[in-house]
Amino acid sequence: MSEREDEDDFRDFEVQDLDVRDLDVRDHDVRDHEVQDPDVQDHEVREPDVRDPDVQDHEPRDQLYERLAVYEGRAAATGGRGKDPVNEPMIRHWCEAMGDTSAAYRGADPVAPPTMLQAWTMGGLSGHTDGTGRSAAYDEMFALLDGGGYTSVVATDCEQEYLRPLRPGDRITFDTVIESVSRRKTTKLGTGYFVTTRTDVRTDGEPVGTHRFRILKYRPAQRRQPVGPALRPRPVINRDNAGFWAGVAEHRLLVQRCTDCATLRLPWLPGCNACGGAEWDTVEAGGEGTVFSHVVMHHPPFPAFGPAGEGGPYAVALIELAEGVRIVSNVIGVPYDKVRVGMPVHLEFLRTDPDLELPVFRASEGG
Repeated sequence: MSEREDEDDFRDFEVQDLDVRDLDVRDHDVRDHEVQDPDVQDHEVREPDVRDPDVQDHEPRDQLYERLAVYEGRAAATGGRGKDPVNEPMIRHWCEAMGDTSAAYRGADPVAPPTMLQAWTMGGLSGHTDGTGRSAAYDEMFALLDGGGYTSVVATDCEQEYLRPLRPGDRITFDTVIESVSRRKTTKLGTGYFVTTRTDVRTDGEPVGTHRFRILKYRPAQRRQPVGPALRPRPVINRDNAGFWAGVAEHRLLVQRCTDCATLRLPWLPGCNACGGAEWDTVEAGGEGTVFSHVVMHHPPFPAFGPAGEGGPYAVALIELAEGVRIVSNVIGVPYDKVRVGMPVHLEFLRTDPDLELPVFRASEGG
């Protein structure tokens, strides 16, 4: 990758957000939801079946949708201003968190990673206190949804378009519009409405990008009791990471290595994030590492993650391997509240059920 990104590289880049779970959408009108989540693979899209108790509330006329539709095209935020100009410290923190070592984002004339577009518009924990927060129309629309019983929310995906790179010192302004509200849809999560907002981002009046954000406001479906033992979510296996899972099946933890610059990378990616090279081979990790960071999951309970089916709490850790790359996994061999940053661990392979085996890390003796 060159020191400066060519502006054409920033156009028409689409980001698919992975936050959505269980979106087994039962209506052909829902489009562009390319969900990559282990809980939702191989779910067929189908029309609602009136015999299905989950969709009995579908009426010939959706009066709530008619009231919601009038908000399409209305402002959700007007005259918004970024709290800070584009700046190198935030760029550096972002790159460190993402593991992105591209030379384009550092040096004498850096640009901001394009996927930071939304970050420059966010208000932080205190929100936008200068009067540029959510509009009255936006709050009214959500009050209608809440009043109709659609009180739960999940982010489903986002799309971004980049018109030119942002550089330190750029001052961000933005306007957000309620772009669309779907008709009522039934998903595995429940029945609700997809709401899409579009944020147009500018600097000095010049358009620099567009951010579309889609959520589902829904009424949770009643959960059926599972039949048989709880299973862990299945990994999403595709052409970019199939080799990794083939290695796991052979009890080998394979790390990609760029054949142009020899940079190691994990998780697997289609190209090198250091030099942009597309060719690679693999090296087998030795299996030794340390806990770089960790969290303890208390809620929601997930029986498949508890050794006795109790569903937690359990520790999820970011493991730094001796080779310098990191992997998210579980730490076993110690209670969840004994996991510590810097704890030495070593690789094992855990068969969670007859059809799934996963790389996990056991706390080493004396750790």
